[in-house]
Amino acid sequence: MGGPLIRTLGVALAALAVLPPAAAAADDAERLFTFRDPRITESSGLAVSPTHDDVYYTHNDSSAQPEFYAVGGDGRTKATFRLRGAEARDWEAMAAVKDPATGRGVLWFADIGDNLDGAWPDVSVYKVMEPRTLADATLPAVRYRFRYADGARNAEGIMVDPRTGRLHVVTKEFSGGVYAAPKKLRTGRTNTLRRVGSAPIMATDAAYAPDGSSYVIRTYFSATLYEPSGKTIARVPMPELKQAESIAYTRDGTALLTGSEGARSPVYRVPLPAAETPAPTPSERPDPQGTSAAAESEPGGLNVLNVLIWLGAAALAIGGIVFLARVTR
Repeated sequence: MGGPLIRTLGVALAALAVLPPAAAAADDAERLFTFRDPRITESSGLAVSPTHDDVYYTHNDSSAQPEFYAVGGDGRTKATFRLRGAEARDWEAMAAVKDPATGRGVLWFADIGDNLDGAWPDVSVYKVMEPRTLADATLPAVRYRFRYADGARNAEGIMVDPRTGRLHVVTKEFSGGVYAAPKKLRTGRTNTLRRVGSAPIMATDAAYAPDGSSYVIRTYFSATLYEPSGKTIARVPMPELKQAESIAYTRDGTALLTGSEGARSPVYRVPLPAAETPAPTPSERPDPQGTSAAAESEPGGLNVLNVLIWLGAAALAIGGIVFLARVTR
């Protein structure tokens, strides 16, 4: 037990070492709505409906039922859907795309949280056809199991390329990565996720633009836009939130939506930067080995609560190390 605990304490200390500098929150962010449903207490995933106007989907985090909510632009729940035969071990993210062949919406739900980085032999992602009618129902789901090619990871972000339908998982680590699923997913065996790029420190969600021209990765402090190749486009300041957990594009792709955990949590709309935003320096771009200098310094949106969280983690780590030293000497 000492080994895992020491590694955990080391990570907590590392958190203090890489504490990002404070930066102004997004000035042009506007509150779109607030979740009114008292059952939505840990909104961890967020997606815009590909086919229903002014409808947004969300689900709770761990220790919840395998269900999701369709919410209107006024923040009121329009329908609650449960996945048949699914588990909700630690749902952390979702994605929504439109099938170009059929025009139907396709929803993906990621049971990928693994705070112990290896507690589960595999993780799961569920694929569900978007309901045509917004009324409470139980929906059939297809379950795909995954393992990482380079060992177990904790993750809180998924995104699906709308042009190819390919699923990607974004890990939540100090040296996070973007992992691609196989082009063809299989239900009869475990699918392998392979690292194809880098992600910022402690990524909490990710999403592809509706036209596939870019993707975004969210952290507790800000969001970063990327070209499909992994080249950084721009960083986007985010509004200050209690616990920033979700990110999505608007249906027209002109803005980002971001949300937080907590009862009656808000969802904000943040316009995307102008197209002429200067490109970053080469050192900020992911390299072929899947590491990036950008991951070493995550800017933006740090508030007092964030500072207290990081300091608390560091204090806990120091106390734990002192305790270990005493009991093992």
